[in-house]
Amino acid sequence: MTSKPTVWQRLVTCLSSLKSYLKVLCLVVTVFVLLQICSFQITKHSLSLPPSLFTYLKHQPEQASDNKTAYLVEKLRESVTFLPLKDYRFSNKPLEGHTWFMSSLFDNQTKDEAQYQEFPSDSSKGRLLCLKGIDKHDGSWNYYALAWPEAIPTNAVLQKGLTFVSYNQYDYYNLWHGLSTMVPFVSWSLRNRCERPQKWVLYHWGELRFEMGHWLSEILRATYNQEPEFTRFINQDNPVCFEKAVVMRHDQAGMSRERRMEAFDHIRCKARSYCNITTSKPRIGMTLLLRTGARAFRNETVVINVFKRECKRVDGCELNVSYSDNLTFCQQVELMKKTDVLVSPHGAQLTNLFLMDRNSSVMEFFPKGWLKLAGVGQRVFQWGANWSGMRHEGTWHDPVGETCEFLDTDRRCMSVYKNAMIGHNETYFGEWARRVLDKVNNKMKQNITEHNHSYDSLDECRC
Repeated sequence: MTSKPTVWQRLVTCLSSLKSYLKVLCLVVTVFVLLQICSFQITKHSLSLPPSLFTYLKHQPEQASDNKTAYLVEKLRESVTFLPLKDYRFSNKPLEGHTWFMSSLFDNQTKDEAQYQEFPSDSSKGRLLCLKGIDKHDGSWNYYALAWPEAIPTNAVLQKGLTFVSYNQYDYYNLWHGLSTMVPFVSWSLRNRCERPQKWVLYHWGELRFEMGHWLSEILRATYNQEPEFTRFINQDNPVCFEKAVVMRHDQAGMSRERRMEAFDHIRCKARSYCNITTSKPRIGMTLLLRTGARAFRNETVVINVFKRECKRVDGCELNVSYSDNLTFCQQVELMKKTDVLVSPHGAQLTNLFLMDRNSSVMEFFPKGWLKLAGVGQRVFQWGANWSGMRHEGTWHDPVGETCEFLDTDRRCMSVYKNAMIGHNETYFGEWARRVLDKVNNKMKQNITEHNHSYDSLDECRC
């Protein structure tokens, strides 16, 4: 007869069954989780995309934005409009207001500074200046435009660095006109951390020029410590856009006398350093800078003797007689450093006057007919003396000379008088020279000197 299980035996049996149940449950849950993980991996593998398609889908919103930007840039590129550099609508007043050169643009005007344009700038709304055309005879066949840096014309070349764009109403071979065009750029550099141009673009009436006179090239080489390099455009249809450009088209208009003197002081300093001028000067140096041919003295011997006699009257005065056409650039710089009184006929050689020390004197001579017919152009060296801190001591106009078949007020006579020779008045020349030398001598005695920027070393120049 089987005995009946006790309470404790039933309890043990129950617990054993529960433990087995929990083990089974844990096993089932574990298997289920493993199956889910495996299923996830299989699903992921089965739904994976080709790399190119996956990248496309991933960047689809970004590419849509980029496509829109590219579309807008292309539209901006297509909207760049080139206009003629020379606008014939303003041919009756080519130098007034915005001028006939780049006529749609206006200049920046800072107090005491030359009028200029700078690209890119706030006034250009950040746009670059682009130029194209290779015409050397008609500026209306050369063109300009403004373009955003990201949207320059497709066939354009981007010129790196700073480029100076110069407009000259006259030419780049005449010493005076060429120098007058360059002075504003020098002044701009002095105001802008002595920044130097990598390239130059030269225009005359909107027509391209690829070189300038040797004297002017030497001035730029001395001032900027580098050979001036002139941009040459590839062809008519390929524009050049400039990373940075400064345009001058009014010469020195707008510049105060102080700014002009500052620029001339700097050029003088750099020229003397470039030529390594270390020679001492006499107590008073008087120089006759003579010409051969047009506007030469008819009797040089008499003229030389007059000034030699007056120079001998003054203690420490030395007379130097030179001809402008047989001096190198550095010889001219050296000669001017030794000169306190410059005596010369009207002509390009007088441009050298700014190379003298400040407060030096100039005496100028003209042929017959100039006073009535030459207009304001005959005063350029009076202006130049004033702008560079010199003293223009007056002019002498020959009352006798070539005969013109028309009335002496007829402008057709200027062709007769322009390059005529110059006579002399021994008495007047002597008295005039005596007055000027006495003034210089008294200044020396009293030691009344203005601040002279006659530096001899490159380290002392501003740039």
